[in-house]
Amino acid sequence: MKRTIVIFGALIVALLGLMQLGKYVLVRDTSSAEWIIAAIAVAFFFIGILINRKSQQAETLKAGKASPSQLNALGLSKREYEVLIHLSEGHSNKEIADLLFVTESTIKTHVSNILMKLDARRRTEAIAKARELHLITQ
Repeated sequence: MKRTIVIFGALIVALLGLMQLGKYVLVRDTSSAEWIIAAIAVAFFFIGILINRKSQQAETLKAGKASPSQLNALGLSKREYEVLIHLSEGHSNKEIADLLFVTESTIKTHVSNILMKLDARRRTEAIAKARELHLITQ
């Protein structure tokens, strides 16, 4: 929580600095400052994407209830566990790829690894085994 407050505080300070720079540009009428403002806007855009991506990953991992020791015992990586949670929610490979910002081919690889590690032939069987092992909630 404190980290989030510090991040948003820093963003607000940067935004205030950007406004002051805009005021300076209007008074001085320099075009070089426009490039600086554009660069700062692009930086804010990418910071927003990163914050969104990290918050989605954290929410996904909280949805499951497996401990790291359980995952290590099965040989499942954190990303494979995320994919397993999305599988249990009924998402298709394409939907999972969109949610996790990866390609559909990557998701197919993760699903294949999950099936192998849980000794399952189908997705439904893997989900049933994960529920038996208490990796995912009902």
